[in-house]
Amino acid sequence: MEELVKLVSEKAGISEDQAKQAVQTVVGYLKQNLPAPIAGQIDGFLASGDVAKGAAQLTGMVSGLFGKKK
Repeated sequence: MEELVKLVSEKAGISEDQAKQAVQTVVGYLKQNLPAPIAGQIDGFLASGDVAKGAAQLTGMVSGLFGKKK
């Protein structure tokens, strides 16, 4: 998650503390609003340290829910 916090901090021009709070808010929102199988994998993606790979996998899963092919 630290990689994502740093990225948000740099892109938004905010402190890392502010970015961490923003990321935690978004992650919490996603966990509450995505289907359970996907929401349950969010922490794993963030813990892996490879945010880009995790985001790509998550995007593929979400697209599948809406009938789109990867």
